[in-house]
Amino acid sequence: MSVPGCAARSRVRTTQDEELAVTERSAGLPSQKEVIELLDGEFARAGYEIEDVVVDPVARPPRITVVADGDDGLDLDSIAELSRTASTLLDEVDARSAPYVLEVTSPGVDRPLTAEKHFRRARGRKVDLMLSDGTQLTGRVGEIHDGVLCLVVRAGRQASFSVRELPLEGISKAVVQVEFSPPNPRELELAGQSGKEASA
Repeated sequence: MSVPGCAARSRVRTTQDEELAVTERSAGLPSQKEVIELLDGEFARAGYEIEDVVVDPVARPPRITVVADGDDGLDLDSIAELSRTASTLLDEVDARSAPYVLEVTSPGVDRPLTAEKHFRRARGRKVDLMLSDGTQLTGRVGEIHDGVLCLVVRAGRQASFSVRELPLEGISKAVVQVEFSPPNPRELELAGQSGKEASA
């Protein structure tokens, strides 16, 4: 038995997807899937992973944004090199396409940590967590092993810290904090980042 309401919603989604594809083609831009398939191998060989691609044919000029990340993060030199690689590969596909802006960038600090690789790359950073039971915690990301996060938390009011082990599956939300002052050296030591400073 069909449900008219559900069928209508399905048709709307399909129509929107088709309209977006037509819009991208009319602007002479590759689709999100095409960009990922084209760049993924070269980015992986350089040690980076494509996390998202946004194709915006409505912008003036049109814009393709490639969001990438790696275990060591992205610095300006890496972004410049990946941008050159992406530009060369995209030009080889269709040098006759309309002009567009290509941007390679890293995920913003407000990107939620949803996978083990995100926590691994955020090691040494301070995060706000919400556990599946509603408990809220603030601490510094330490080691991750066997699906368990070692979170460095403040113990009491004094400048003392302890490590709390949390199964990743029990974390419902995690967001990196922006820090404006140097972290406590003891925190970094417990997080396995002794002698380093967390990035702002």
